[in-house]
Amino acid sequence: MTSNTSGAAPHGGAVQLTRGLTAMFAFCCGAIVANLYYAQPITELIAPDIHMAGGTASLIVSLTQIGYALGLFFLVPLGDLLENRKLMITTALVSIVSLSLATVTRQPGAFLAVSLLVGFSSVAVQILIPLAAHLAPDESRGRVVGNIMSGLLLGILLSRPISSVIAGHFGWRVVFGYAAVLMAIVTTVLALTIPPRQPSHQATYFQLIHSLGELVATLPVLRHRALYQGLMFGTFSLFWTAVPIELTRHYGLSQNAIALFALVGAIGATSAPIAGRLADAGHSVRATLIALVVGALAFTPGLIHPAWGVGGLVVTGVVLDFAVQMNMVLGQREIYALHAASRNRLNALYMTSIFVGGAIGSALASTLYDHGGWTLTALVASVFPLLALLHYLAVGRSVAAAAT
Repeated sequence: MTSNTSGAAPHGGAVQLTRGLTAMFAFCCGAIVANLYYAQPITELIAPDIHMAGGTASLIVSLTQIGYALGLFFLVPLGDLLENRKLMITTALVSIVSLSLATVTRQPGAFLAVSLLVGFSSVAVQILIPLAAHLAPDESRGRVVGNIMSGLLLGILLSRPISSVIAGHFGWRVVFGYAAVLMAIVTTVLALTIPPRQPSHQATYFQLIHSLGELVATLPVLRHRALYQGLMFGTFSLFWTAVPIELTRHYGLSQNAIALFALVGAIGATSAPIAGRLADAGHSVRATLIALVVGALAFTPGLIHPAWGVGGLVVTGVVLDFAVQMNMVLGQREIYALHAASRNRLNALYMTSIFVGGAIGSALASTLYDHGGWTLTALVASVFPLLALLHYLAVGRSVAAAAT
Protein backbone atom coordinates (compact mmCIF):
# COMPACT_ATOMS: atom_id res chain seq x y z
CA MET A 1 0.00 0.00 0.00
CA THR A 2 1.19 3.51 -0.75
CA SER A 3 0.95 6.34 1.72
CA ASN A 4 -1.84 8.76 1.02
CA THR A 5 -3.12 9.91 4.35
CA SER A 6 -3.08 13.53 3.34
CA GLY A 7 -5.46 12.99 0.50
CA ALA A 8 -3.00 12.95 -2.36
CA ALA A 9 -4.16 11.56 -5.62
CA PRO A 10 -2.43 8.36 -6.63
CA HIS A 11 -1.18 9.69 -9.96
CA GLY A 12 -0.11 13.20 -9.15
CA GLY A 13 -0.29 16.13 -6.79
CA ALA A 14 -2.55 16.78 -3.89
CA VAL A 15 -6.25 17.14 -4.57
CA GLN A 16 -7.56 20.64 -3.89
CA LEU A 17 -10.74 20.77 -1.84
CA THR A 18 -12.45 23.52 -3.82
CA ARG A 19 -15.77 25.13 -2.94
CA GLY A 20 -17.39 23.13 -5.73
CA LEU A 21 -16.05 19.84 -4.38
CA THR A 22 -17.10 20.79 -0.84
CA ALA A 23 -20.63 21.57 -2.09
CA MET A 24 -20.73 18.25 -3.92
CA PHE A 25 -19.60 16.44 -0.74
CA ALA A 26 -22.40 18.21 1.16
CA PHE A 27 -25.02 17.25 -1.44
CA CYS A 28 -23.98 13.59 -1.47
CA CYS A 29 -23.93 13.44 2.33
CA GLY A 30 -27.42 14.90 2.52
CA ALA A 31 -28.82 12.61 -0.16
CA ILE A 32 -27.35 9.46 1.43
CA VAL A 33 -28.26 10.19 5.05
CA ALA A 34 -31.83 11.03 3.99
CA ASN A 35 -32.38 7.29 3.49
CA LEU A 36 -32.48 6.89 7.26
CA TYR A 37 -35.39 9.29 7.71
CA TYR A 38 -37.82 8.91 4.82
CA ALA A 39 -39.90 6.49 6.89
CA GLN A 40 -40.02 8.67 10.01
CA PRO A 41 -43.03 10.89 9.18
CA ILE A 42 -44.97 8.17 7.33
CA THR A 43 -44.89 5.22 9.75
CA GLU A 44 -48.61 5.84 10.32
CA LEU A 45 -49.11 5.09 6.60
CA ILE A 46 -46.67 2.18 6.32
CA ALA A 47 -47.78 0.20 9.38
CA PRO A 48 -51.41 -0.54 8.40
CA ASP A 49 -50.45 -1.31 4.80
CA ILE A 50 -48.00 -4.04 5.85
CA HIS A 51 -50.24 -5.20 8.74
CA MET A 52 -47.93 -3.94 11.49
CA ALA A 53 -49.33 -3.03 14.93
CA GLY A 54 -49.35 0.71 15.54
CA GLY A 55 -47.40 0.42 18.79
CA THR A 56 -44.45 -1.18 16.99
CA ALA A 57 -44.41 1.16 13.97
CA SER A 58 -41.49 3.17 15.35
CA LEU A 59 -39.36 0.00 15.05
CA ILE A 60 -39.12 0.82 11.33
CA VAL A 61 -37.10 3.93 12.16
CA SER A 62 -35.23 2.26 15.03
CA LEU A 63 -34.06 -0.71 12.95
CA THR A 64 -32.92 1.61 10.18
CA GLN A 65 -30.77 3.44 12.71
CA ILE A 66 -29.54 0.21 14.28
CA GLY A 67 -28.53 -0.97 10.81
CA TYR A 68 -26.69 2.30 10.32
CA ALA A 69 -24.90 1.86 13.65
CA LEU A 70 -23.84 -1.66 12.63
CA GLY A 71 -22.55 -0.33 9.32
CA LEU A 72 -20.66 2.40 11.13
CA PHE A 73 -18.97 -0.10 13.41
CA PHE A 74 -18.20 -2.86 10.90
CA LEU A 75 -17.87 -1.06 7.53
CA VAL A 76 -16.67 2.51 8.12
CA PRO A 77 -13.36 1.46 9.79
CA LEU A 78 -12.44 -0.08 6.44
CA GLY A 79 -11.96 3.50 5.23
CA ASP A 80 -8.61 3.41 7.07
CA LEU A 81 -7.64 0.25 5.16
CA LEU A 82 -9.29 0.14 1.70
CA GLU A 83 -9.47 2.60 -1.18
CA ASN A 84 -12.20 5.02 -0.12
CA ARG A 85 -14.01 5.67 -3.40
CA LYS A 86 -14.55 1.99 -4.22
CA LEU A 87 -15.79 1.37 -0.68
CA MET A 88 -18.31 4.22 -0.94
CA ILE A 89 -19.59 3.11 -4.33
CA THR A 90 -20.02 -0.50 -3.17
CA THR A 91 -22.10 0.50 -0.15
CA ALA A 92 -24.13 2.92 -2.29
CA LEU A 93 -25.01 0.12 -4.73
CA VAL A 94 -26.28 -2.03 -1.86
CA SER A 95 -28.35 0.95 -0.72
CA ILE A 96 -30.03 1.16 -4.13
CA VAL A 97 -30.99 -2.52 -3.91
CA SER A 98 -32.37 -2.23 -0.36
CA LEU A 99 -34.45 0.87 -1.16
CA SER A 100 -35.85 -0.89 -4.21
CA LEU A 101 -36.84 -3.86 -2.05
CA ALA A 102 -38.70 -1.51 0.30
CA THR A 103 -41.01 -0.50 -2.55
CA VAL A 104 -42.31 -4.06 -3.00
CA THR A 105 -42.08 -5.68 0.46
CA ARG A 106 -45.49 -6.43 2.01
CA GLN A 107 -44.78 -8.43 5.18
CA PRO A 108 -43.92 -6.62 8.46
CA GLY A 109 -40.99 -8.87 9.35
CA ALA A 110 -39.50 -8.61 5.88
CA PHE A 111 -39.96 -4.83 5.85
CA LEU A 112 -38.13 -4.51 9.17
CA ALA A 113 -35.26 -6.59 7.75
CA VAL A 114 -35.14 -4.33 4.69
CA SER A 115 -35.14 -1.29 6.98
CA LEU A 116 -32.10 -2.71 8.76
CA LEU A 117 -30.35 -3.16 5.40
CA VAL A 118 -31.24 0.38 4.29
CA GLY A 119 -29.48 1.70 7.37
CA PHE A 120 -26.51 -0.66 7.08
CA SER A 121 -25.86 0.34 3.47
CA SER A 122 -26.17 4.12 4.00
CA VAL A 123 -22.80 4.55 5.73
CA ALA A 124 -20.97 5.88 2.66
CA VAL A 125 -21.63 9.33 4.09
CA GLN A 126 -19.38 8.54 7.06
CA ILE A 127 -16.51 7.58 4.77
CA LEU A 128 -17.02 10.76 2.77
CA ILE A 129 -16.73 13.13 5.77
CA PRO A 130 -13.33 11.85 7.01
CA LEU A 131 -12.12 11.99 3.38
CA ALA A 132 -13.04 15.68 3.30
CA ALA A 133 -11.22 16.16 6.62
CA HIS A 134 -8.10 14.60 5.07
CA LEU A 135 -8.28 16.91 2.06
CA ALA A 136 -8.91 20.08 4.08
CA PRO A 137 -6.03 22.19 5.47
CA ASP A 138 -5.67 22.11 9.27
CA GLU A 139 -6.59 25.76 9.71
CA SER A 140 -9.94 25.42 7.90
CA ARG A 141 -10.88 21.82 8.74
CA GLY A 142 -13.64 22.83 11.14
CA ARG A 143 -15.22 25.15 8.59
CA VAL A 144 -15.09 22.52 5.84
CA VAL A 145 -16.55 19.81 8.08
CA GLY A 146 -19.20 22.27 9.28
CA ASN A 147 -20.23 23.14 5.72
CA ILE A 148 -20.46 19.48 4.75
CA MET A 149 -22.35 18.66 7.93
CA SER A 150 -24.87 21.38 7.09
CA GLY A 151 -25.59 19.37 3.94
CA LEU A 152 -25.96 16.24 6.03
CA LEU A 153 -28.41 17.87 8.43
CA LEU A 154 -30.37 19.38 5.55
CA GLY A 155 -30.63 15.85 4.16
CA ILE A 156 -32.00 14.65 7.50
CA LEU A 157 -34.46 17.53 7.83
CA LEU A 158 -35.57 17.81 4.20
CA SER A 159 -36.09 14.05 3.91
CA ARG A 160 -39.16 14.38 6.12
CA PRO A 161 -41.08 17.00 4.12
CA ILE A 162 -40.10 15.29 0.86
CA SER A 163 -41.33 11.97 2.22
CA SER A 164 -44.59 13.48 3.51
CA VAL A 165 -45.39 15.26 0.24
CA ILE A 166 -44.62 12.26 -1.97
CA ALA A 167 -46.54 9.87 0.30
CA GLY A 168 -49.49 12.25 0.49
CA HIS A 169 -49.81 12.47 -3.29
CA PHE A 170 -48.54 9.14 -4.60
CA GLY A 171 -48.38 6.69 -1.68
CA TRP A 172 -45.58 5.74 0.69
CA ARG A 173 -43.99 3.14 -1.61
CA VAL A 174 -43.14 5.82 -4.16
CA VAL A 175 -41.01 7.49 -1.47
CA PHE A 176 -38.59 4.57 -1.48
CA GLY A 177 -38.65 4.40 -5.28
CA TYR A 178 -37.66 8.06 -5.40
CA ALA A 179 -34.88 7.38 -2.88
CA ALA A 180 -33.52 4.52 -5.00
CA VAL A 181 -33.38 6.76 -8.08
CA LEU A 182 -31.67 9.54 -6.12
CA MET A 183 -29.09 7.07 -4.83
CA ALA A 184 -28.40 5.93 -8.39
CA ILE A 185 -27.64 9.56 -9.28
CA VAL A 186 -25.45 10.00 -6.19
CA THR A 187 -23.52 6.81 -6.96
CA THR A 188 -22.80 8.10 -10.45
CA VAL A 189 -21.61 11.42 -9.03
CA LEU A 190 -19.35 9.65 -6.54
CA ALA A 191 -17.84 7.49 -9.27
CA LEU A 192 -17.11 10.49 -11.50
CA THR A 193 -15.94 13.14 -9.04
CA ILE A 194 -14.65 11.75 -5.74
CA PRO A 195 -10.83 11.60 -5.71
CA PRO A 196 -9.40 8.17 -4.88
CA ARG A 197 -7.62 7.77 -1.56
CA GLN A 198 -5.59 4.70 -0.62
CA PRO A 199 -4.78 4.76 3.13
CA SER A 200 -1.29 3.83 4.28
CA HIS A 201 -2.52 1.86 7.29
CA GLN A 202 -1.67 -1.85 7.04
CA ALA A 203 -3.60 -4.38 9.10
CA THR A 204 -6.05 -7.23 8.81
CA TYR A 205 -9.75 -6.49 9.18
CA PHE A 206 -9.84 -8.13 12.63
CA GLN A 207 -6.85 -6.08 13.77
CA LEU A 208 -8.66 -3.00 12.54
CA ILE A 209 -11.81 -3.82 14.50
CA HIS A 210 -9.76 -4.74 17.58
CA SER A 211 -8.06 -1.33 17.42
CA LEU A 212 -11.44 0.33 17.98
CA GLY A 213 -11.37 -0.79 21.61
CA GLU A 214 -7.87 0.61 22.02
CA LEU A 215 -8.98 3.98 20.66
CA VAL A 216 -11.91 4.12 23.08
CA ALA A 217 -9.71 3.13 26.02
CA THR A 218 -6.94 5.65 25.34
CA LEU A 219 -8.86 8.72 24.12
CA PRO A 220 -11.10 10.34 26.76
CA VAL A 221 -12.08 13.14 24.39
CA LEU A 222 -13.56 10.53 22.05
CA ARG A 223 -15.47 8.84 24.88
CA HIS A 224 -16.93 12.09 26.16
CA ARG A 225 -17.84 13.47 22.76
CA ALA A 226 -19.51 10.19 21.80
CA LEU A 227 -21.54 10.22 25.01
CA TYR A 228 -22.71 13.82 24.58
CA GLN A 229 -23.75 13.47 20.97
CA GLY A 230 -25.34 10.06 21.57
CA LEU A 231 -27.57 11.64 24.22
CA MET A 232 -28.29 14.69 22.06
CA PHE A 233 -29.19 12.56 19.08
CA GLY A 234 -31.40 10.39 21.27
CA THR A 235 -33.58 13.39 22.06
CA PHE A 236 -33.39 14.58 18.44
CA SER A 237 -34.64 11.24 17.13
CA LEU A 238 -37.27 10.93 19.86
CA PHE A 239 -38.66 14.34 18.95
CA TRP A 240 -38.76 13.81 15.19
CA THR A 241 -40.28 10.33 15.52
CA ALA A 242 -42.97 11.41 17.98
CA VAL A 243 -43.87 14.82 16.59
CA PRO A 244 -45.55 13.52 13.39
CA ILE A 245 -47.77 11.36 15.63
CA GLU A 246 -48.67 14.39 17.73
CA LEU A 247 -49.33 16.53 14.67
CA THR A 248 -51.53 13.84 13.12
CA ARG A 249 -53.49 12.65 16.14
CA HIS A 250 -53.76 15.79 18.27
CA TYR A 251 -53.83 18.55 15.66
CA GLY A 252 -55.18 16.63 12.67
CA LEU A 253 -52.51 17.91 10.29
CA SER A 254 -52.24 16.47 6.78
CA GLN A 255 -49.06 15.01 5.31
CA ASN A 256 -48.48 18.28 3.44
CA ALA A 257 -48.79 20.29 6.65
CA ILE A 258 -46.37 17.92 8.41
CA ALA A 259 -44.00 18.44 5.48
CA LEU A 260 -44.14 22.21 6.01
CA PHE A 261 -43.47 21.71 9.73
CA ALA A 262 -40.37 19.64 8.97
CA LEU A 263 -39.21 22.19 6.40
CA VAL A 264 -39.25 24.94 9.02
CA GLY A 265 -37.12 22.71 11.24
CA ALA A 266 -34.40 22.78 8.56
CA ILE A 267 -33.48 26.27 9.80
CA GLY A 268 -31.47 24.47 12.48
CA ALA A 269 -28.91 23.44 9.85
CA THR A 270 -27.50 26.98 9.97
CA SER A 271 -25.57 26.13 13.14
CA ALA A 272 -23.12 23.79 11.34
CA PRO A 273 -20.94 26.42 9.62
CA ILE A 274 -21.08 28.56 12.78
CA ALA A 275 -19.89 25.65 14.91
CA GLY A 276 -17.07 24.89 12.48
CA ARG A 277 -15.79 28.45 12.60
CA LEU A 278 -16.01 28.58 16.40
CA ALA A 279 -14.01 25.33 16.61
CA ASP A 280 -11.34 26.64 14.23
CA ALA A 281 -11.08 29.78 16.38
CA GLY A 282 -10.52 27.74 19.55
CA HIS A 283 -13.92 28.27 21.18
CA SER A 284 -15.04 24.62 21.35
CA VAL A 285 -15.39 24.52 25.16
CA ARG A 286 -17.72 27.52 25.38
CA ALA A 287 -19.66 26.57 22.24
CA THR A 288 -20.23 23.03 23.57
CA LEU A 289 -21.64 24.42 26.80
CA ILE A 290 -24.03 26.62 24.82
CA ALA A 291 -25.16 23.70 22.64
CA LEU A 292 -25.86 21.43 25.61
CA VAL A 293 -27.72 24.13 27.57
CA VAL A 294 -29.87 25.02 24.55
CA GLY A 295 -30.61 21.34 23.94
CA ALA A 296 -31.68 20.83 27.55
CA LEU A 297 -34.06 23.82 27.33
CA ALA A 298 -35.45 23.09 23.87
CA PHE A 299 -38.67 21.45 25.08
CA THR A 300 -39.52 24.24 27.54
CA PRO A 301 -41.96 26.19 25.27
CA GLY A 302 -44.34 23.28 24.82
CA LEU A 303 -44.15 22.16 28.45
CA ILE A 304 -44.65 25.58 30.05
CA HIS A 305 -47.17 26.92 27.55
CA PRO A 306 -49.21 24.08 26.03
CA ALA A 307 -51.47 26.76 24.55
CA TRP A 308 -48.68 27.55 22.10
CA GLY A 309 -49.81 24.46 20.22
CA VAL A 310 -48.01 23.83 16.95
CA GLY A 311 -46.02 27.04 17.42
CA GLY A 312 -44.37 25.62 20.52
CA LEU A 313 -43.44 22.47 18.64
CA VAL A 314 -41.93 24.57 15.84
CA VAL A 315 -39.75 26.46 18.33
CA THR A 316 -38.63 23.19 19.91
CA GLY A 317 -37.79 21.68 16.52
CA VAL A 318 -35.70 24.63 15.34
CA VAL A 319 -33.87 25.12 18.65
CA LEU A 320 -33.21 21.41 19.12
CA ASP A 321 -31.89 20.98 15.58
CA PHE A 322 -29.61 23.98 16.06
CA ALA A 323 -28.16 22.61 19.31
CA VAL A 324 -27.73 19.03 18.07
CA GLN A 325 -26.00 20.08 14.87
CA MET A 326 -23.69 22.51 16.67
CA ASN A 327 -22.60 19.87 19.17
CA MET A 328 -22.05 17.29 16.42
CA VAL A 329 -19.71 19.51 14.40
CA LEU A 330 -17.76 20.59 17.50
CA GLY A 331 -17.30 16.94 18.42
CA GLN A 332 -16.17 15.93 14.94
CA ARG A 333 -13.65 18.77 14.81
CA GLU A 334 -12.12 17.58 18.08
CA ILE A 335 -11.96 13.87 17.30
CA TYR A 336 -10.51 14.40 13.80
CA ALA A 337 -7.62 16.25 15.44
CA LEU A 338 -6.75 13.29 17.69
CA HIS A 339 -5.04 11.00 15.12
CA ALA A 340 -5.09 11.62 11.36
CA ALA A 341 -4.40 8.01 10.33
CA SER A 342 -7.37 6.77 12.40
CA ARG A 343 -9.99 9.28 11.28
CA ASN A 344 -12.36 6.71 9.76
CA ARG A 345 -12.23 4.56 12.88
CA LEU A 346 -12.65 7.59 15.15
CA ASN A 347 -15.58 8.73 13.05
CA ALA A 348 -17.05 5.21 13.12
CA LEU A 349 -16.96 5.10 16.92
CA TYR A 350 -18.34 8.62 17.28
CA MET A 351 -21.18 8.11 14.83
CA THR A 352 -22.01 4.60 16.10
CA SER A 353 -22.69 6.04 19.54
CA ILE A 354 -24.82 8.76 17.97
CA PHE A 355 -27.05 6.39 16.06
CA VAL A 356 -27.34 3.97 18.95
CA GLY A 357 -28.70 6.95 20.87
CA GLY A 358 -30.95 7.78 17.93
CA ALA A 359 -32.26 4.21 17.74
CA ILE A 360 -33.10 4.26 21.45
CA GLY A 361 -34.91 7.58 21.05
CA SER A 362 -36.91 6.32 18.07
CA ALA A 363 -37.83 3.07 19.82
CA LEU A 364 -39.16 4.97 22.83
CA ALA A 365 -41.30 7.37 20.80
CA SER A 366 -44.43 5.30 20.18
CA THR A 367 -44.50 3.77 23.67
CA LEU A 368 -44.03 7.10 25.45
CA TYR A 369 -46.66 8.80 23.34
CA ASP A 370 -49.18 6.00 23.79
CA HIS A 371 -48.74 6.02 27.57
CA GLY A 372 -48.41 9.73 28.33
CA GLY A 373 -48.98 11.75 25.20
CA TRP A 374 -46.75 14.66 24.27
CA THR A 375 -46.09 15.74 27.87
CA LEU A 376 -44.41 12.47 28.86
CA THR A 377 -42.56 12.33 25.55
CA ALA A 378 -41.15 15.85 26.00
CA LEU A 379 -40.17 15.25 29.62
CA VAL A 380 -38.20 12.10 28.79
CA ALA A 381 -36.63 13.77 25.75
CA SER A 382 -35.43 16.64 27.96
CA VAL A 383 -33.58 14.23 30.26
CA PHE A 384 -31.07 13.16 27.57
CA PRO A 385 -29.39 16.55 26.92
CA LEU A 386 -29.63 17.37 30.63
CA LEU A 387 -27.54 14.28 31.43
CA ALA A 388 -25.00 15.33 28.80
CA LEU A 389 -24.84 18.83 30.28
CA LEU A 390 -24.32 17.56 33.82
CA HIS A 391 -21.51 15.22 32.74
CA TYR A 392 -19.88 18.00 30.74
CA LEU A 393 -19.95 20.39 33.71
CA ALA A 394 -18.63 17.73 36.11
CA VAL A 395 -15.97 16.05 33.95
CA GLY A 396 -15.94 16.83 30.25
CA ARG A 397 -15.22 20.55 30.30
CA SER A 398 -11.85 20.16 32.04
CA VAL A 399 -10.85 17.30 29.71
CA ALA A 400 -11.83 19.33 26.64
CA ALA A 401 -9.95 22.39 27.90
CA ALA A 402 -6.83 20.30 28.52
CA ALA A 403 -7.05 18.80 25.01
CA THR A 404 -7.13 22.25 23.43
